[in-house]
Amino acid sequence: LHKIKLPLPGFVSILHRVSGLLLFFSLPLLLWMLQASIRSIETYTQLIEILQNPFSKLVVLGLVWAFFHHLCAGLRYLALDLHMVSGLAQARASSKWVLGISLLLTVLTGGWLC
Repeated sequence: LHKIKLPLPGFVSILHRVSGLLLFFSLPLLLWMLQASIRSIETYTQLIEILQNPFSKLVVLGLVWAFFHHLCAGLRYLALDLHMVSGLAQARASSKWVLGISLLLTVLTGGWLC
């Protein structure tokens, strides 16, 4: 099994599932952050202090990547289901686009957040 090379569309499919799980399990954290940001000025200030930590920034950046990758891959699967992408070459190209666009959007959003 270690000699089998996973094709790029398979890799994108696995990352789509992983990003969906990551987003699902991060919902309590995200809802807590939303609650802390709107409850009072004190909880908002505490949240801002927590988010200044480099580890917290890395976690938020990971969640941003998970969101953009899941969105882009979901749109790719929608295009595949609607037969807008036909053929193996187009499927592989769309996988490259998903990886590239999701990483580009993550970098741009991360730069905007910092």
